[in-house]
Amino acid sequence: MLEAQHVLGAVEGWRAVYTLTNQVAGNAVAVFNRAADGTLSAAGTIATGGTGTGGSLGSQGAVALSDDGRRLFAVNAGSNDVSVFDVGPTGLSLASQTASGGTLPISLTAHGSLLYVLNAGGAGNISGFSVGATGGLTPIAGSTQPLSGTNVGPAQVSFSPDGRRLVVTEKNTNLLDVYAVDANGAASGRASVASAGGTPFGFAFGHRNDVFVSEATGSASSYVLDAGNLSLVSGAVLTHRGAPCWAVVTDDGRFGYTGNGSGSVSAFGIAPSGAIRLVDADGATAVVSGGVNDIALSGNSRYLYVLGTGATPAIYAFRLEADGHLNPLGPIGELPAGTRGLAAR
Repeated sequence: MLEAQHVLGAVEGWRAVYTLTNQVAGNAVAVFNRAADGTLSAAGTIATGGTGTGGSLGSQGAVALSDDGRRLFAVNAGSNDVSVFDVGPTGLSLASQTASGGTLPISLTAHGSLLYVLNAGGAGNISGFSVGATGGLTPIAGSTQPLSGTNVGPAQVSFSPDGRRLVVTEKNTNLLDVYAVDANGAASGRASVASAGGTPFGFAFGHRNDVFVSEATGSASSYVLDAGNLSLVSGAVLTHRGAPCWAVVTDDGRFGYTGNGSGSVSAFGIAPSGAIRLVDADGATAVVSGGVNDIALSGNSRYLYVLGTGATPAIYAFRLEADGHLNPLGPIGELPAGTRGLAAR
């Protein structure tokens, strides 16, 4: 296993991949340095100060970076709080730890000086915070908002690219929720639309406010978010692979990828209209040993990282080719069972 340490070595060029150990005895961020060729090397772990659950969170976005990459945010689902780290050339340092505004925080999203947390426990909610100059979190008045109901099985919260909307996926209700965000950072006015495919899970925004959504029943769909309304573009395109639950889109908006719980990655081409199509007819653009539990793109979108959940959890690295295919660079571990969440820069 990776050894815990309070101070990490330098992160080369600030290029790194992060995941959460999510352990009941004490949560920690596991850090992997990213070399210029996309390969990873273990840099150790740093404690979040909170606790994990030791098992599935059923989410995407359990760990996330700020827009500028200078802060890392992590959920502590076992202790119902959120940790904020400063990211610098010497590694990570814990800046703050704050109650999440609910119970069982599973996903978070940042935009500028705002942070929103998706809490899955109890009735579930989203809750907003302002991020201070030193990394402290201050709750935003009126920002805590309910989901569409109780026991909805929320999976992810994410800001739209302009920060004026929040989107939440609900697995149990097959709904996509959209909230408006006002000038003070407070969310309100939830509007819900039916998902084109069953069990909407992870999602990512493209360049033109298009939204690429993975659906755990075996498909992916795309939408356009316009004036707070989600309009369907491509509905329930089959991956032909089991449990597509995590989704990313490249910076240029040309390709989307689903991480499939059954142990594969499916690549999709994304047209200027937002329409999607499989790159490989069988949906098996890449295959990893065991299952998959999250995916993340590097900051330059040249490399894709996959959290594998085999007998010994590991992170698999791939280089993106011009046609959307993936060239494997090899896995790195060893991570504890229960590791969840993935972010890269």
